[in-house]
Amino acid sequence: MSNPNKEVISVLNDLIETSKDGQKGFQTCAEDIKNAELKALFVKHAQECGEAAAELQREVRALGGDPEDSTSVAGDLHRRWVDVKSLFTGKDEEAVLNEAERGEDHAIKAYKEALAKPLPANIYAIVERQFHGVQRNHDQVKALRNIARAS
Repeated sequence: MSNPNKEVISVLNDLIETSKDGQKGFQTCAEDIKNAELKALFVKHAQECGEAAAELQREVRALGGDPEDSTSVAGDLHRRWVDVKSLFTGKDEEAVLNEAERGEDHAIKAYKEALAKPLPANIYAIVERQFHGVQRNHDQVKALRNIARAS
C-alpha cells in the first residue's frame, strides 16, 4: 500500500537534509573561527538548524514516513571543498562568513522550492516559519560578512 503523503514526505525529507547541512555547516564555521562572538553565533545557528530538522522529522513520522537523518551528498562535497580551499586561503573571518552565506543561499532556495509545492496548511505554516529563520540567518551572516570585508 502506498502512502498518499509521499510527495509531502519527500519535500520534508529534502528540507531535513538542508537543515542537517546547515547544522553541520555552522558547526564547521564555529570550529574554524577564532572570534568568540562569531563562534557563539555559529553554534546558535547550528542548534537552530538541528531543531528545525527535528521538527520536520516529527512531521514526516506523523505522515507515516521515514524521516531523513543525514546530510546531503552536495552538502558533504561543499564542506570538503571548503576544507581544501581553506588550506590555501586560510580561515579568516571573511572567508568563513562567505561560506556560511553560500550555505544559507542554498537553504533559501530549498525552502522557496518547498513553499511552491502543494503542502497541507499545517506543514506549509511550519515550512514558512522555518524559511523566515533561514532568511534571518542569511541576512545576519551577510551583514557580518560585509563588515568583515570592509575591515
